[in-house]
Amino acid sequence: MFDIQEELKKLPEKPGVYLMHDAQDTIIYVGKAISLKKRVRQYFQSSRNKGAKIEQMVTHIARFEYIVTDSELEALVLECNLIKEHNPKYNTMLKDDKTYPFIKVTVNEEFPRALIVRKMKKDKAKYFGPYTNGTAVKDVIELVRKLFRVRSCSKSLPGEQGKGRACLYYHMKQCDAPCQGCISKEAYRENIRRAIDFLNGDIKEVLLQLEQKMQEASMEMRFEEAMEYRDLIKSIRTIGERQKITSYGEEDKDILAVAMDETEDFREQDAVVQVFFVRGGKLIGREHFYLRVGRGDTKSQVLSSFIKQFYAGTPFIPREIMLQEEIEEKELIEEWLSFRRGQRVYLRVPKKGTKEKLVEMAKENAEIVLNRDRERIRREEGRTLGAVRELERWLGLQNLVRMEAYDISNTSGWQSVGSMVVYEKGKPKKSDYRKFKIKWVRGANDYASMEEVLTRRFTHESSGEFDSFARLPDLIMMDGGKGQVNVALQVLEKLGLDIPVCGMVKDDKHRTRGLYFHNQEIPVDTDSEGFKLITRIQDEAHRFAIEFHRSLRGEAQVHSILDEIPGIGPARRKALLRYFKSLEAIQNASVEELREADSMNDRSARQVYDFFHKKSLTD
Repeated sequence: MFDIQEELKKLPEKPGVYLMHDAQDTIIYVGKAISLKKRVRQYFQSSRNKGAKIEQMVTHIARFEYIVTDSELEALVLECNLIKEHNPKYNTMLKDDKTYPFIKVTVNEEFPRALIVRKMKKDKAKYFGPYTNGTAVKDVIELVRKLFRVRSCSKSLPGEQGKGRACLYYHMKQCDAPCQGCISKEAYRENIRRAIDFLNGDIKEVLLQLEQKMQEASMEMRFEEAMEYRDLIKSIRTIGERQKITSYGEEDKDILAVAMDETEDFREQDAVVQVFFVRGGKLIGREHFYLRVGRGDTKSQVLSSFIKQFYAGTPFIPREIMLQEEIEEKELIEEWLSFRRGQRVYLRVPKKGTKEKLVEMAKENAEIVLNRDRERIRREEGRTLGAVRELERWLGLQNLVRMEAYDISNTSGWQSVGSMVVYEKGKPKKSDYRKFKIKWVRGANDYASMEEVLTRRFTHESSGEFDSFARLPDLIMMDGGKGQVNVALQVLEKLGLDIPVCGMVKDDKHRTRGLYFHNQEIPVDTDSEGFKLITRIQDEAHRFAIEFHRSLRGEAQVHSILDEIPGIGPARRKALLRYFKSLEAIQNASVEELREADSMNDRSARQVYDFFHKKSLTD
């Protein structure tokens, strides 16, 4: 039993991160402190004015834990990582997880390539960007490959030189096939140099060539081709606004502003942060981000939380970030950003001039986006968290965060596979999806296959805190009714686990009709968001299993349990299937009936008969 008052006495007076858990052991809040002893104790002091959000959170705290660090900066970094990993309910959370494309030229390779990437690494390659227009980046990188004959393959050169044949791009005269030694290293490097000059901003010559081609195509009434040149020119000019290798010059800055609006839920507010990207002194793009924040949170607090989450996940950090108002922990956040960037970063609140007008413009845009999308945001909440709350009411459960659903797929008993899909807070968490090849069960036995999948899932030894198997689900959802639910309950009982299990029941037309829970079928409103969520989960589990099975079929081509019969080759297998139409009919046939199929003789008929009947005796 966790005694909060006793544990408070043990807190160290050191910097670190603290994690608040509820009764289900879900992490509901992550914070950092210069002194863990002073900060954590404040939550449980009745005399302090904590605000509505914190007051409510404290009522749900069942226990807390903490991690001691050497400095407040280390605590800040750890806090950012833990918030991103656990999505705690009472932390201000970004609803978007956007990343921006870079163009990467792998000059660290002997025969460099030009790639689109989402992360900038310290790997001695050259990076250009980030860019806010992904389509334009794709157009430009395709042009770079065509104009400068930069290879697009992933071969390791010169180690794999001469292996295989030259690809189609060589025959289309869009690559000089360094993989075949058709161009020297020096000549290829010259092409790369010209490509880098182009990406650095030397675009006039290329634009002139494309404009001439556009005019020629237009004069010859090849209008579709002319439009393609026009779009390509537009993409190059878009990229050209930021055509220099990513540097840390003083002209790169981001402008941040927030707009907030109270919702009907007294505990929470909607918020939008607008970010303007200024690169090379030019405003090249903007993005907006939705947040759900606690009632009573200030704009300063929201901006502070946003900066920590956003810049923890973006590879490029500008020299200057301009804000609409001062934020908490400014000096500490500046130190952290400077550490991530490798050079000094400044957080500033402009008071006059052009910079102040840019911040005001960002604020106005944030308010416009919030007003425009308020209803859409609430509809999205209804589709996810609202649907989960409906599911909780139907099942009589509370605090459903993580739900896992399972399905089995096979063809004629061959290559059975299982799927596990994960939904958290009503949204799919695809990084936690898992596939299972059935190893212990032969033939088409969905119940036995499901028993294997669940046993392997819940006895799997986790490789770490962030392994998808490390956290148990709050609810298991089975694709089926009483039979599949009972299989799951038997596995859990055998393993000593107490996890609710419900079945997603379908009607005769294979449409979801309700839930099977605690030995009874629960009807659900088919027009509700909860019903739509159940359908999405069921369809997703089925899709994931089918796709995995299809990929295995693609690898092995046509295969069935007939392949396991000794002495029966492809011709006889096809003859049997042609004559009997199904595997079940073959299994039930007598020796005399088997002999009737083309290419079958006494010996082969007896082999087939013995295989199935001896197998059934040992099953």
